Amino acid sequence: MNNIPQVKIGVVAVSRDCFPESLSVNRRKALMEAYTKKYGNTEIYECPICIVESEIHMVQALEDIKNAGCNALVVYLGNFGPEISETLLAKHFDGPVMFVAAAEESADDLLDGRGDAYCGMLNASYNLKLRNVKAYIPEYPVGTAEECADMIHEFVPIARTIVGLKSLKIISFGPRPLNFLACNAPIKPLYDLGVEIEENSELDLFEAFNKHANDPRIPKVVADMEAELGKGNMKPEILPKLAQYEITLLDWVEEHRGYREYVAIAGKCWPAFQTQFGFVPCYVNSRLTGMGIPVSCEVDIYGALSEFIGTCVSLDAVTLLDINNSVPADMYNAEIKDKTTYTHKDTFMGFHCGNTCSKKLAFCSMKYQKIMARNLPEEVTQGTLEGDIMPGDITFFRLQSTADTQLRAYVAEGEVLNVPTNSFGAIGVFAIPEMGRFYRHVLIEKNYPHHGAVAFGHFGKALFEVFKYLGVTDIGYNQPKSLPYPTENPFNK
Repeated sequence: MNNIPQVKIGVVAVSRDCFPESLSVNRRKALMEAYTKKYGNTEIYECPICIVESEIHMVQALEDIKNAGCNALVVYLGNFGPEISETLLAKHFDGPVMFVAAAEESADDLLDGRGDAYCGMLNASYNLKLRNVKAYIPEYPVGTAEECADMIHEFVPIARTIVGLKSLKIISFGPRPLNFLACNAPIKPLYDLGVEIEENSELDLFEAFNKHANDPRIPKVVADMEAELGKGNMKPEILPKLAQYEITLLDWVEEHRGYREYVAIAGKCWPAFQTQFGFVPCYVNSRLTGMGIPVSCEVDIYGALSEFIGTCVSLDAVTLLDINNSVPADMYNAEIKDKTTYTHKDTFMGFHCGNTCSKKLAFCSMKYQKIMARNLPEEVTQGTLEGDIMPGDITFFRLQSTADTQLRAYVAEGEVLNVPTNSFGAIGVFAIPEMGRFYRHVLIEKNYPHHGAVAFGHFGKALFEVFKYLGVTDIGYNQPKSLPYPTENPFNK
């Protein structure tokens, strides 16, 4: 995936001048050895110039990690640390920052060998707040060399996402469809995050598509689609148009990314798209998402944003699904009840017309869009990639703006069950612990739209920290029964 940042983390050790500098030097050396041994050295850089004790050292360290190409920073408190210099280091670094501190090493060395970084972390956090500097601080930020190495490794996907958002452009086509206010939200918070947005008319896209008629690259793309679909190539006659559309989008991305390095797309897919283009774009959307260029349906700009975040965190394709329909009682009783610990209310079906990457489907075939075909000729609704979503762990999440431009988010881990859906579209039977309560007291209560991003794996910890780093204070999750929601009726039985 070439639409995702590569992270290089600069590790800068700091020292308070009334503590032995050797503590920070030796502990930094042990930290780097622990990290390299476990995770390799491709994403981490040791700042060798100095141990930061002063503002002059801070400037020198900044220059060194900048010259080394670092786009993320770890400030390592080998001892108490210089609270002013270390927080100025974070303030003037242009990228995500993490603070972590060294634990004491031995009961036999608590005289000159005591570093007091446990205490220094408190002063660091206080100074960061005074300067309004954002920094990632782990749940328990004090540890041995091995433990701090693990903390830094957990920082990597967080840093990668923050770096990506600072150079992201979301390209949208058309206003949201009529009678589809659900995904409509102010775009000002995008600018607050550092994200650029390019809004286009679907007429602009249609013009570009027509200019790509008979593009010499079409046969090669068709052949690639045929190989991907295999026996599922049920609509071969539509592949040339889909290939033409895919080339149109990829060319648009390259011609319009401007100074931004990363791109996501919020595309139009109805009501006039089918009749004018002569197909639906779902399969092409799935293919671009598989290439690392997330594409949301129905001009869902915050859906595209969420997909990009999930792609950066997981380094894998994501999808955007409707939190769609309940699981029928007979299906639950026959396939789920006695095989899992999930209640009926823990389950639901996630669905979209056909935008999920083929690698994330247990099986797939090219079909027509059944819902649209109820009102339109079937031949103009071809282009969906249908199939049951592959069983396995997932994380459902979304970052969303409220009408008054406040960012809020939710994260919930669960799984796709190995249960045949007996339905259409890209669809799966999902289970999330306490989904019923989460559905009512987060999704409904907080006015989230029905689109949710899905990452394939459990990434809740990293996503939660990403949202915190972005300044989101309202982060919903599927709370256990022992922790009632503020709006939950205490008299429910």
